[in-house]
Amino acid sequence: MSARSRIALASLGVLAWSTFAISAAAQSVAGQWEGTVIVDGMTIPFRIDISGKGEKLQGAFINGDERVTSTSGRQLRDAVRLNFDQYAERLDASLEGGELKGTIEGKFDPGAPRTLSFQAKRFVPQPEPPAGSVPSIGGLWEIEVKSPKGESAWRFIVRQSGADVSAAILRVDGDTGALTGRFRDGKFVLSHFSGERPYVMEAAPKPDGSLAITLNDYNGKRELPAYRPADARAKGLPEPTDPAQHTRVADVKKPFEFKFPDLSGRMVSNTDARFLGKVVLVVITGSWCPNCHDEAPFLADLYNRYRDRGLEIVALDFEEPAQMDDLARLRAFVWHYGIRYTVLVGGDPDDVNKKIPQLVNLNSWPTTVFIGRDGLVKSIHAGFASPASGDFNGQLKAEITARVEALLTVNQPPSQ
Repeated sequence: MSARSRIALASLGVLAWSTFAISAAAQSVAGQWEGTVIVDGMTIPFRIDISGKGEKLQGAFINGDERVTSTSGRQLRDAVRLNFDQYAERLDASLEGGELKGTIEGKFDPGAPRTLSFQAKRFVPQPEPPAGSVPSIGGLWEIEVKSPKGESAWRFIVRQSGADVSAAILRVDGDTGALTGRFRDGKFVLSHFSGERPYVMEAAPKPDGSLAITLNDYNGKRELPAYRPADARAKGLPEPTDPAQHTRVADVKKPFEFKFPDLSGRMVSNTDARFLGKVVLVVITGSWCPNCHDEAPFLADLYNRYRDRGLEIVALDFEEPAQMDDLARLRAFVWHYGIRYTVLVGGDPDDVNKKIPQLVNLNSWPTTVFIGRDGLVKSIHAGFASPASGDFNGQLKAEITARVEALLTVNQPPSQ
């Protein structure tokens, strides 16, 4: 063997050993982790499921049945990065002594961009408490509240399995996402965090059959009572706000107008040929809005099912000024949910009422406007109930679908 060959073989051996050493040094981060992150003074538990390895690392924040999945990720030795481009968020961590320690960078609705520190350990299921020691709170409740949107009550939907609960607070603009937790020390302690929507709450059963709710979110800490619906009516408390009555159109006889640029900068108007004689759903939305993320997959499916029958969907998207330069988060939002319907850029969320002056009491994200083939507004629905709201999600999707089908049959052109 020549000297050159021996040197080449030696080099290959060094390379192979180096690759093996790096591989051996990198511990797998695959599996479920549970940790805590502090947001505005709130210590919020969270769970994340990580799979894959190397440049094909994937992650998903877990809240009950909900999974907010990463768009890309990688592991280099003990360093981990997960990108959630649809929310413009990023998780960076290192594996130290069997724990993940790092930061989550993002906007954390509705605050400004910032970086949060977290730490997490491998998830270990908790043992079940003794039989009969956990009170039953499953089912529907109403939380008495005075909200900035004029609400007097929110729905509180609870699913329970032993000591474990998965719940959601349903407001006029949508729900909290799944709040999950367990019974301990005489109360149920629940939380939600998926790189956004930070919530911590306690629900303590009271002797009179009500619940004492302690809710801590970006609006601060509040003490709120909750009652079964029948008990709430007996107390004379008003029912939760009807999302179909929250926002209205100023002039029902005037066609609904819009004119905004699409993602390529081309102006699109309600008078364009593609919308004439069509049923149009106009959705006021934003990629910063968690409830808009809840609605997007349903709208994408609805459009694919009914576009050939004359349905058009137009998203009037409002983004913060920091996002307007490249609209990276909005583009990731469109790609992530497979959106094929029209997406227009309306401007800053603070300007939504100035940009859409035909709607009265427009303050819910998302808000969906149903427009008939004649160009007139037929109805408006505020918010969107996600799957975390259980039957309310199924009912809402069925109602929207039925409304679309009914509008498609009115003054339907003979060619269709």
